[in-house]
Amino acid sequence: MTLKQTPLSAFHRALNAKMAEYASYEMPIVYTSIIEEHLTVRRDAGLFDVSHMGEILIEGKDSGRFIQSLFTNRILDVPNGKVVYGFFCNESGGVVDDLLVYKYHDEKYLLVVNAANRKKDLDHIFKYHQDEDVMIQDISDVVGLVALQGPKAERILQKLTTTDLSSLKPFTFIEPVTIAGIEAMISRTGYTGEDGFEVYTNAEELSTVWHHLLEVGKDYGLKPIGLGARDTLRFEAGFPLYGNELSETITPLEAGLHRFVKFEHDFIGKEALLKQQQEGVKRTLVGLKLLDRGIVRSGYEVLNEQHEPIGTVTTGYMIPGHQIAVACALIKSEEAMRHQTVLVALNRRIVKAEITSPRFLVK
Repeated sequence: MTLKQTPLSAFHRALNAKMAEYASYEMPIVYTSIIEEHLTVRRDAGLFDVSHMGEILIEGKDSGRFIQSLFTNRILDVPNGKVVYGFFCNESGGVVDDLLVYKYHDEKYLLVVNAANRKKDLDHIFKYHQDEDVMIQDISDVVGLVALQGPKAERILQKLTTTDLSSLKPFTFIEPVTIAGIEAMISRTGYTGEDGFEVYTNAEELSTVWHHLLEVGKDYGLKPIGLGARDTLRFEAGFPLYGNELSETITPLEAGLHRFVKFEHDFIGKEALLKQQQEGVKRTLVGLKLLDRGIVRSGYEVLNEQHEPIGTVTTGYMIPGHQIAVACALIKSEEAMRHQTVLVALNRRIVKAEITSPRFLVK
């Protein structure tokens, strides 16, 4: 299979990045080392190529009501220029995808979806599309997207624009903005636990923004960052990854993301989620801190002290800059008491772990 290329693929190879397949794209996994890149974002700033993400434009008189009928969070009563996180769910309450909705105004919205779920999301949208005044357009292939993350992100990006970035609040966006002479849209969300910005441009002009950011960012320690560190950063900050902490068989309530599910409006999956909330979730996402030596990986079994299976690890790492192995796991709710000791079955031995919060980043 021929892998898709982002507008920046040639530049990643020129920087000797380790490239690999991700969501049908050839993507940079690491440039130097995951540890170094992780700590660069925490200390200074990192630049991510995220052009593989999907962008779906929805416009029309009924567009807001249509999206609201699919989306767990509220969008109709939020102000223009707001970015809202939430979920598309199936009838059983499982997550079809987690996504961001950018509200331009009542008749125009941009959905930013996970690359691997792009086709599935479009199928889901068209499945429930009736005769409303709604126009749906997949613009993923013509949009270029980079993410600038880290405590020095604002200072770096401000060098390339006259727009006052300090006035851009978290989970808002603004357009048009001129970045290094290129017209762009900027949002302030992020997936690392740090301050940061997303810069959306025409795909053909993305390389200009990429090069100018790296050039002005040199004095601030800015480095290109691969998907490896992107995963350790989001994990440390307690953000879910679709396919790990979220899936068609894992609900937002089980993942501990209740605050992004609003039951005041109707949406696909509401009845199942409402029933789950009323009856109490049977399993829940927790953090694990290993008390013995070892590294926990996705799929490892979690046991209680009687060696009975109680759940499964969703993600596990030795977080860069720390000497303790940690993990997230989906376990039976009655076993999920904070500071309780459980067991994790590694390949050849069983180790002890303490239940903690699934958010490991302390600031």
